[in-house]
Amino acid sequence: MTILVTGASGNVGRNVVRQLIDKGHDVRALTRQARAWSPPGGLRVYAGDLTRPETLTDALEGVDALFLFPVAATAEKVVAMAKTAGVRRIVVLSSGAVTTGFDTDFHLPVERAVEASGLEWTHVRPGEFAMNKLQLWGPPIRAERVVRDPAPDAAWFPVHEQDIADVAVLALTEDGHVGQAYTLNGPELLTRRRQVELIAEALGEDIRFEVVTPKEAREIYLAQGGFAAENADFLLGFEDYGGDESDPSEVEAFDPTALGPMPTAEAVTGRPARTFAQWAKDHAEEFRS
Repeated sequence: MTILVTGASGNVGRNVVRQLIDKGHDVRALTRQARAWSPPGGLRVYAGDLTRPETLTDALEGVDALFLFPVAATAEKVVAMAKTAGVRRIVVLSSGAVTTGFDTDFHLPVERAVEASGLEWTHVRPGEFAMNKLQLWGPPIRAERVVRDPAPDAAWFPVHEQDIADVAVLALTEDGHVGQAYTLNGPELLTRRRQVELIAEALGEDIRFEVVTPKEAREIYLAQGGFAAENADFLLGFEDYGGDESDPSEVEAFDPTALGPMPTAEAVTGRPARTFAQWAKDHAEEFRS
């Protein structure tokens, strides 16, 4: 089977690529980071951008299945090109926010474009990525062994990127997943303070947790740049999923225990979902220096 992975140099995409290669599939990787990325040996890498569908033509030729990174603005065009090229199956990297109804204009339009195509489809809907904590907390942990956050008791179920990739690979390569939408979370409800403790345990070093106000945290994120700056208002509760203004105090007031048991990758893979403690061990060196 020939499989094209878009967003191939990303946190999920690179794990999908690795697993597909290990399983012996003919894998193509599409990325905007073609020159900056060091891919596995023998992988065919295509420089392309989903916001510019015309750059996908060569990569799509002869492809059987497509792992689709979500770009709502061009989803219909990209899906139409895939269908014309002979792609028969598309697996969408979507979001658990679609399941809960919060996402109506980012991931949902991509899902709908794929469903309307008549091709085989599966949606993979992860909740909070554990990797977000490396992007948010990595710089201050590396520099000062500290995390500054306004909501130490806010809790969720962070999911390991390898669990997301496991489900995506099964949906790409095996029958039985067509027409399914898999919502994926981590196996444990963890406060932010407990997440910091688990990272500290993985490092074998102490990490201070300093409680700051939401406004102070926003200034810290904006100064940090990158992912933190780009997502500061949403992550800190100053705006909701749709970009409307919201109250930061609602972040810690929300009680996720009321949601009951949350679905994990185990329902699809048959293996226990990876814990945050395992994730912290897997990324300890990236927090260290």
